[in-house]
Amino acid sequence: MIEKPQHLPRALGLLSAAAADPFLTEDLLKGVEGHGGVDLAKVVEPLPEEDPRWEVEPLRELVEDAMHGFGDNRTRADGWLAPRLHATLRLTRREAANRSLWNHVALAVAPDYVAWRHFSSSKSKINPERFKGALDRHCFSRLWWAAEMFRNGRDYTPVEAACANQDLIHSALRRDLIDHRPTAQALVRVLGRGVATTGREIEGLMTAINAAGATLVYDVLAPDEPRDPGVLRQWVADAETATAVPRRSLPDGPDEEPVPEESVAALTDFFTDLFETAPVRGRTPQG
Repeated sequence: MIEKPQHLPRALGLLSAAAADPFLTEDLLKGVEGHGGVDLAKVVEPLPEEDPRWEVEPLRELVEDAMHGFGDNRTRADGWLAPRLHATLRLTRREAANRSLWNHVALAVAPDYVAWRHFSSSKSKINPERFKGALDRHCFSRLWWAAEMFRNGRDYTPVEAACANQDLIHSALRRDLIDHRPTAQALVRVLGRGVATTGREIEGLMTAINAAGATLVYDVLAPDEPRDPGVLRQWVADAETATAVPRRSLPDGPDEEPVPEESVAALTDFFTDLFETAPVRGRTPQG
């Protein structure tokens, strides 16, 4: 498996998809050999301001700890890394939507982690999307967004549960409805009940939830507290004095109000009932 680049940047930057292409070599995608980092650094666009959030060292330490701690089960690293990545790299949603930032993380900062996490001997090749793909497919952006969508205020516990199911993460992050906080929390609880577990069942449930949302306004069935944008701004500003995230316990996210419990409970029951008639391939609908 490839090793980390010999030349690591001091700070994060922006790497366009076009600039990243020459470094997605066959040897890299096969996990045989990476790049030294020097040539890649020449095509990176620096971020516009000095900001402690862009320091690379905390991210490198996180991925190295993940590789060391989850060598026997790489998939489980997602649930450990997602909340810590989110709490370390304190981004606004606008910043996190910039694919060029994530391209840089994957190719300049931690290509060895991407190879470690996503190389499959059965496929003999890493999917290039893990280095520069859509936000729901990219090795790191999908974890950051999973933490953003499934955290319950400052509590990252639901993120661990969500990341334990790869099908949920992949299906949920492709749909706008997950931005409704009670929906996200209810999905975690539905899975916790063992209602939907396989990929087909989860996709069927998500399809049914999405279709029902076209005629049923979830904000009415399960109202949420309006977010205070000042909380996130302060959390981002506090990055300058924040300590390293804990490894054995969960960090704290932005100090937002948690989702109203009655809203989560209402949607959990509704989704459980909805699953009975969800269009799951290979299953005869009930009722």
